[in-house]
Amino acid sequence: MKIYLDYAATTPVKKEVLDEMMPYFTEKFGNPSSVHSFGRENKKAISESRSKIANTIGAKPEEIYFTGGGSEADNWAIKGIAYAQKNKGNHIITSKIEHHAVLHTCEYLEKEGFEVTYLDVDEYGLINIDDLKDAIKENTILITIMYANNEIGTIQPIEEIAEIAKENSIVFHTDAVQAYGNKKIDVSKTPIDLLSISSHKIYGPKGIGALYIRKGVKIHPLVHGGAQERKRRAGTENTHGIVGFGKAAEIAYENLEEHNAKLIKLRDKLINELTSKIPYTKLNGHPTKRLPGNVNISFEFIEGESLLLSLDMVGIAASSGSACTSGSLDPSHVLMAIGLSHEVAHGSLRLTIGDMTTEEEIDYVIEKLPPIVDRLRQMSPLYEKVKGE
Repeated sequence: MKIYLDYAATTPVKKEVLDEMMPYFTEKFGNPSSVHSFGRENKKAISESRSKIANTIGAKPEEIYFTGGGSEADNWAIKGIAYAQKNKGNHIITSKIEHHAVLHTCEYLEKEGFEVTYLDVDEYGLINIDDLKDAIKENTILITIMYANNEIGTIQPIEEIAEIAKENSIVFHTDAVQAYGNKKIDVSKTPIDLLSISSHKIYGPKGIGALYIRKGVKIHPLVHGGAQERKRRAGTENTHGIVGFGKAAEIAYENLEEHNAKLIKLRDKLINELTSKIPYTKLNGHPTKRLPGNVNISFEFIEGESLLLSLDMVGIAASSGSACTSGSLDPSHVLMAIGLSHEVAHGSLRLTIGDMTTEEEIDYVIEKLPPIVDRLRQMSPLYEKVKGE
């Protein structure tokens, strides 16, 4: 049996999405900027997808700008506002648990002379609203706080954060890459100024994302060259990707309640069974304010990479709270920010559930994981010491 439980990393392209995309690889190949019929046909397809995506978040079609993915959207939002507003101020507020697309962009801007405040989070990964208010200065130009965390699944109080930004006339950006397709988002009711989303997290193709930019928000372009995306993002449009993204967005929000109900049921079963059957475990992230498909658990006395390899050997694909698989010995910055020790953070496992996950697969994980954890713990002198006490 092969089981995929890494849907937060990426999702498979749904058949309906692929079917919608296929003609744009072959017979519908025109450049959307061309004035002839081949180009006009593709320009129309892009407009239709733009409208579909706008409808899912209560935006106007002209407020949706296509990008190469979520990371580009984050970079554009943060750099674009920073440069557009540098005459007003140079202070940015973010959190310590943001995706690296946000953190590394902020670190880059610090080298450019901008000042960045990185807010602490509590044990569940939530920012403190009073800390946010206290961090605001006269020269604050941007608040960028993610909608939901990609590792621990915690959902931030975005409505409250957005209102604080609005009251203080500060631009507010949220990285909604993980929340999109899992949460109802309505920018017509919540004063979000910029919002980043990505196709491959919602069963669409990779290499295509979008940035929502509220009408009237001044932002510098990130990519220069042509007049595409209303002169704000140059480059020949990824037509087949945009068409796939539009279809995936449409499907995601048509089936949102059904999708969430299924995921929450499987998520809670997995959390309850693993934490009850395996001693010395801890659920990471908020118990209820979390993404429907996210399970992140720390297992004391084991190392994450060994756990991942052992799971892979029995056909289970997951991800770890340790970055060691990417050549770094440092544990996840998110897990460290919520107060885990290096040792416990290294023994963390993220299992993310998706549309194709079955109850049979969850039962298989519940059967296979406890003996794997036990076997790995037998190799730990620390575990032997605890057992002997």
